[in-house]
Amino acid sequence: MNKVLLLVGGNLGDRFSNLENVKALIEEKIGGVVEESSIYESEPWGFEHAQNFYNQVLEVESLYTEYEILDIAQEIERVMGRKAKTKTGYEGRPMDIDILFYNDLVFETERLTIPHPRLHERRFTLMPLAQKWNSLLHPVLNKTMEELLLECKDEGWVRKLN
Repeated sequence: MNKVLLLVGGNLGDRFSNLENVKALIEEKIGGVVEESSIYESEPWGFEHAQNFYNQVLEVESLYTEYEILDIAQEIERVMGRKAKTKTGYEGRPMDIDILFYNDLVFETERLTIPHPRLHERRFTLMPLAQKWNSLLHPVLNKTMEELLLECKDEGWVRKLN
């Protein structure tokens, strides 16, 4: 069984319902959710938008490979109304699913990098990680999620909702 940490979230539509729906789809198509963080609200990162994001980290046990999970996650995003990702930058979306960690795997390809290459730069990712997986060691940076959160230079606001 593979341990996968996924960041799920979006800023369009009914954000709470979208998080519940994506969790159900992940359980149906990827694997069982064994742990979840609280839901966090944050301002958009890397672009301007009127609507804030709701994000949550899910720990999933899956039989699938990292690439199979990527393909399934992208299909779930499309089913939930995500338009094709643009080359021009970030934009509002009903749902985004990022693979943060896959077991202790460390690798980088054109299509996928694990651990997620920007997780240590994003407060909205680190806060839920530090909440439930604070002692998890980043295999490249050799720091815990708690240490990465304390060192994070992201000044965007993030607040826990539940």
